[in-house]
Amino acid sequence: MSEELNRIIDKDPDQKEFHQAVREVIDTVQPVLDRHPEYRQARILERIAEPERTIIFRVPWMDDAGRIQVNRGFRIQMNSAIGPYKGGLRFHPSVNLSILKFLAFEQVFKNALTTLPMGGGKGGSDFDPKGKSDNEVMRFCQAFMSELYRHIGPNTDVPAGDIGVGGREIGYMFGMYKKLTNEVTGVLTGKGINWGGSLIRPEATGYGCVYFATEMLATRNETLEGKTCLVSGSGNVAQYTVEKILDLGGKVVTLSDSSGFIHDEKGIDREKLAHVMELKNTRRSRIKEYVEKYPEAVYTEFDSSMDHNPLWDIKADCAFPSATQNEINEKDAANLIENGVYVVAEGSNMPSTPEAVDIFLDQKILYAPGKAANAGGVSVSGLEMSQNSMRIKWTRKEVDDRLKQIMKSIHTSCVDAAAEYEQAGNYVVGANIAGFVKVVNAMIDQGLV
Repeated sequence: MSEELNRIIDKDPDQKEFHQAVREVIDTVQPVLDRHPEYRQARILERIAEPERTIIFRVPWMDDAGRIQVNRGFRIQMNSAIGPYKGGLRFHPSVNLSILKFLAFEQVFKNALTTLPMGGGKGGSDFDPKGKSDNEVMRFCQAFMSELYRHIGPNTDVPAGDIGVGGREIGYMFGMYKKLTNEVTGVLTGKGINWGGSLIRPEATGYGCVYFATEMLATRNETLEGKTCLVSGSGNVAQYTVEKILDLGGKVVTLSDSSGFIHDEKGIDREKLAHVMELKNTRRSRIKEYVEKYPEAVYTEFDSSMDHNPLWDIKADCAFPSATQNEINEKDAANLIENGVYVVAEGSNMPSTPEAVDIFLDQKILYAPGKAANAGGVSVSGLEMSQNSMRIKWTRKEVDDRLKQIMKSIHTSCVDAAAEYEQAGNYVVGANIAGFVKVVNAMIDQGLV
């Protein structure tokens, strides 16, 4: 373990998710540090791992029964070297400082890869929108924004959605921001199409992940046509990952949520996907209801006592983890390889444990880490910011074409950086080095700030 990593861990010994994200970057950029001793002299690793600003605040709100509830709100403004802070808001009971710091840290490099001028941040609350009425969600979002608005702005920090924060939540928060500041700006992305949002934004993370997978496959003169794919999750990212795989001729056989997963050997076609979207986006139900309409599918409840996730133990060609962090462990990775999977493109943030990543790299499969593969969402958020600033709206085709080009550019950056440091084909090394060098050079140019 490096001396720099030891110092970072000693500062916050209980933040294991954050340590995991930092360790991966530090391990892979050692050749860069050896080639550029000025980076070490500038204490770049310690500086880049320390948020520029950490904001924690109380969020009191009233539920439908008239009871006062209290949650905790966060915003981690990690790094603004190449642009305003940019990153999602997550509403989930698991939200804590470690998870948000890991997400913000990852966001810095992800945003750097997009070619757009965006720094990295992340935020959210331990509030759980599941089971809450629309009015309760609205009251919480308004209370949350009544503090957050002090710390964000179109040229300072532009949040977006993440787990638990979709169009409904963005709308409530944007309305409160507008009321408090008396201005209409592009301070949040993921807005409704009729009030400043961008076409393709809801689809962007899923679409972008699939576009990146197609770029990887192209290096072996292959396409997604006829490939069997495993997708985890059933939210925004998973839904549009499935849609784009279908567009490109692939077949998706799984989806999941926190309770369990469905396996549909016949494939989840467009009609079935529309049903999933209605279940999840409108009725806010569980994925197990899928089998009530399509009994040929099998539902398996997750068993926390198991040492692996059986979703990843199904014969396939490609895997698109799109649920949450650390959902693929060492046993899962071995099962994926054994079942013929040779493409893994991460739609969620850090879904593979370090041990799982080591297996993917050892087996030399086409493995795309989240900071590269799932950068499509923040890329189109950046395009939404551009449209807001110019007071214009691009067509669906214009945005989709720009997204494809950005994902192609990210793929090229990863390939070139890995080759430059004699790690050809290693997308983890390529993504980390390409993003790291861009941010670090900007930090050094701007002095000790």
